[in-house]
Amino acid sequence: ALDDRGHSSHVIDITWPAAEGEAGLQPTIRRICAEAEQAILGGCDSVVLSDRAVDHDRVSAPMLLATGAVHHHLTNTGLRMRGSIICETGEARDVHQLACLVGYGASVVYPYLAIETCRELFEKGEFGDDMSYAEVLYNYRAALEKGLLKIMSKMGNSVLNSYRGAEIFEIVGISSAVVADCFANTPSQVEGIGYVEIARESLTRHSMAYDLTAPEDGSEPPKLILGDLGYYRFRRNGELHAVTPPVIKNFHTFVRTNDPADYANYVKAVLEATPHSLRNLLEILPNPKGPVPLEEVEGIEDIRRRFTTAGMSLGALSPEAHECLAIAMNRIGGKSNSGEGGEDPERQHRRPNGDLANSAIKQVASGRFGVTAAYLASAKEIEIKMAQGAKPGEGGQLPGHKVSAYIAKLRHSVEGVTLISPPPHHDIYSIEDLAQLIHDLKEVNPRARICVKLVAETGVGTIAAGVAKAHADIILVSGHEGGTGASPLSSVKNAGLPWELGVAETHQVLLLNGLRNRITLRTDGGMRTGEDIIFATLLGAEEYNFGTAALIASGCVYVRQCHLNTCPVGVATLDDRLRAKFKGKPENVVNFFNGVAQEVREIMARLGFRTIQEMIGRVEYLRQRELAGHPKANTLDLSKLIADVADDADAPRHNTRERNDGPHDRPLDDVILQDAQDAINEAQPISLTYRVKNTNRSVGTKLSGEIGYQYGETGLPPRTIELNLSGSAGQSFGTFLAEGVRMILTGEANDYVGKGMSGGEIIVRPPTKRQFTTHENSIIGNTVLYGATGGTLFAAGRAGERFAVRNSGATAVVEGAGDHACEYMTNGYIAILGATGKNFGAGMTGGVAYVLDEKEELPDLLNTELVDATRLTEGAEAETLKEMVERHLSETGSERAQDILDHWSEYLPKFYKVAPRLPKKSATIGLDPQVAASTKV
Repeated sequence: ALDDRGHSSHVIDITWPAAEGEAGLQPTIRRICAEAEQAILGGCDSVVLSDRAVDHDRVSAPMLLATGAVHHHLTNTGLRMRGSIICETGEARDVHQLACLVGYGASVVYPYLAIETCRELFEKGEFGDDMSYAEVLYNYRAALEKGLLKIMSKMGNSVLNSYRGAEIFEIVGISSAVVADCFANTPSQVEGIGYVEIARESLTRHSMAYDLTAPEDGSEPPKLILGDLGYYRFRRNGELHAVTPPVIKNFHTFVRTNDPADYANYVKAVLEATPHSLRNLLEILPNPKGPVPLEEVEGIEDIRRRFTTAGMSLGALSPEAHECLAIAMNRIGGKSNSGEGGEDPERQHRRPNGDLANSAIKQVASGRFGVTAAYLASAKEIEIKMAQGAKPGEGGQLPGHKVSAYIAKLRHSVEGVTLISPPPHHDIYSIEDLAQLIHDLKEVNPRARICVKLVAETGVGTIAAGVAKAHADIILVSGHEGGTGASPLSSVKNAGLPWELGVAETHQVLLLNGLRNRITLRTDGGMRTGEDIIFATLLGAEEYNFGTAALIASGCVYVRQCHLNTCPVGVATLDDRLRAKFKGKPENVVNFFNGVAQEVREIMARLGFRTIQEMIGRVEYLRQRELAGHPKANTLDLSKLIADVADDADAPRHNTRERNDGPHDRPLDDVILQDAQDAINEAQPISLTYRVKNTNRSVGTKLSGEIGYQYGETGLPPRTIELNLSGSAGQSFGTFLAEGVRMILTGEANDYVGKGMSGGEIIVRPPTKRQFTTHENSIIGNTVLYGATGGTLFAAGRAGERFAVRNSGATAVVEGAGDHACEYMTNGYIAILGATGKNFGAGMTGGVAYVLDEKEELPDLLNTELVDATRLTEGAEAETLKEMVERHLSETGSERAQDILDHWSEYLPKFYKVAPRLPKKSATIGLDPQVAASTKV
């Protein structure tokens, strides 16, 4: 039948008779595919897969199974482009389920049961009196659309048609037979349940709904009341969770008493909540040489040095909890991680009692919040967060109610404004760009080792090999468990893979490529006991990262309110009233790590190992075991995890190098630092002159790192060190530039100029004798001022793409910019004296940009989600802009600036001011006094 638009469709019932039992699912899937094929051949331009026919006698096939099977069948028969797939389902209700259906071919999803549930809740008054039913449905639909858009964004899909049928997923626990029929080409590494097991679960749910015994009096059978099955939080009769009330209770008891018996009770409680991970399906084989005496096993002091805490930011955690972890890890010789967002410089100073609250690991994430030369110089290790296991591809997120005045100051942002880290592709487009960032960080802090945080996923081994060749020292493979003190619920589930898969693949690929000894392999994701450490070690890891467990040791009671800023024990909140309730002590955290280390020693003694090092990667001591009473778990095949790929039994299976540095050719920065060392030490002015070429990368970065190391955030007095350079500078010119350095380049510069700069001045001007117009030609490359927190930049020419992305405090004048300028900007002042590209100001939450728009193009190029553009008129704003243009002329001799100043009354109406739509109390008019002073000619 044709609808009113001339389209024809065919409804396919995806249910089967419950009487057929477990054997009915696979024939049903085949029948659905055949019926879809005949419908398309018969002229229908859409097939509707419907589970409406579910009743006492009929059970539904999973909608995702049916959708994927039809999509692949029509593709294989050459009919897929002739018809759409519509899903009419009572099963789909949340964002992930919607994403799966679309990702495996659905053009339309009609979640009728979810919509009916919305109606029932509305009729019960659950949404109050001020909301209409139409608004309820609109909000539900908007939430699904926003969630799907977020998923598409992090996967790099700009339009829904690119995501539909793209199958950008991984599978854990489904058999290859089902994958071949319904999810072809989707990675699935460990086998798992097949049609019979899936049918059994469908029948179980069907029985719960329809097999209710009718009363003897002949009245209606009781209605099924669906309770909370504990999907997100522990429920006694719900889904299995690794962290249960008994685990929490025994954990807290032990860290207070430090009694080995209490630790044993904690481990017992953890084991009672298994199996929940792939490692729970493995067993350890004893060493043929037998056990060794415990006293011959390396001590807890050596084992603890391999422990780190996860990158949980100051802001996601309260300052008290963040400092508690840092102090504890410094006491035991381990390392705490700052997370992204910076850290209070005061914590770099040792306290009167000898404690140090400085995080040994400083994280550099895609947001570059609070990253300065001094911040990096204070680190023993710098971690590049490419992604995180619990929500890969998203970057971090800190809700506005957790951005207090203190956090806003550290992050160079605005109080109360949500902070979102863009995905890494904003400044890391390839392995070469990652290698450049690693080089930058090794220049700014030559003492620190560089870690790259990757996600456990299929192919992570290949990525890790590239990271090793890019000269990282440490690779962290992050598993899907855990998260952050600010994750939205939609990011907690269905993201990432178990670390066991990632560690095994990474270790194997590095071993096969002769790279394993260059790298320290670290892992995280649900580390709780010494047994977890043993399994990680045997699979190839040599350092171990603790997140949630470390927080519980410091007082977390696991109420899952982190993202709401309502943590009742002051661990994950910035609310002053709740922060006062924090009772955690570094001693408790130390007790936990001592307990884990001692358990590791005892297991090593039983297994016959004396050191961690001799145990790394010894997969021959692992085998899969059968679990009684867990038929689903026993369908997995873990042979890929425990495969020994080493051709040479004596090949190193662990890191043997202190550093994984590349060939050292004495870069220009080494020469500059040597020439300027006395000036730095004595804080005396000096002027130096050099020629540069495009192989001179990171010029000024090592110099800035030394200033940050000696003088902290204050740096040197302005213009203490002046570098006069000529030529074509390579990438990262002036990256992490510190206060007190003035860099004048006559020539041009490549990408990343002023990336992360925290002070100082950069002037880029063309040669006096030239045959081109400056504002029509590029003089600096892409991703300029990425994450800058201070300083000034004047460039007499155009900038490339992503100019001033995540700028958090720098003042800059350029004469044109490419696409995505001022994206995610949180602070600072920008003047662009020429044309710009599309997507201007996307995600911009602070700062001001003045843009010369001679052709009235900016309104069409502006991303108006958060910002407005208004024409400038005479007044304080115009005077601020004029001062910036005058300074630009003075520094660069710009003909463009001279022309604008000579015809000021004509040009001023052509300028737009772009600024966020903020409450008046948060709006900033004019420049910060310090910034204003620096813009004077």
